[in-house]
Amino acid sequence: MELENALEVFHSMKIESIMPKPETLPVVEKDAEIINVLKLLRTRHHVWVVESRETMKLVGVIRLLDVIDVLLPPDAYKFKLGMTRGTLKSLLGGATKAEDVAERNPLTIECDATVLDALMKMKKYRVQVLAVVDGDRLVGEVSLRILIDELLRLLKVGGVTWRQ
Repeated sequence: MELENALEVFHSMKIESIMPKPETLPVVEKDAEIINVLKLLRTRHHVWVVESRETMKLVGVIRLLDVIDVLLPPDAYKFKLGMTRGTLKSLLGGATKAEDVAERNPLTIECDATVLDALMKMKKYRVQVLAVVDGDRLVGEVSLRILIDELLRLLKVGGVTWRQ
């Protein structure tokens, strides 16, 4: 299998065939305390926020960088125009639950999309991870790390030699 053929196979793969199992995802319910979100973010780059584990309806995402807003005092956001969204995300500004700090409407991709679809969306929006959904239900995630692992697995299995 040549590199071009391997990449063609890779690009046409369905996301659902390579995404991790839903039970391995970093997920919290929308009413989870922020301290529990912080505990998860010690070892993860993001946490998905869902209505409930039963419905898995996607509410938002909290990225590691979002924690800056949580930790800053509210007066770090005071401008001449008054309150900002960042103020409301602060622990001292009143945020207590995951939904208070979650970024609403995270970027998603349908589970039947291809690797190429995911790569194009990641490039367009300059993100490293997408929520994989079936309708409004979170069923998985796809990240650049997962895609890299899958490409390397495919190259090894296919016996492709990559020469620069």
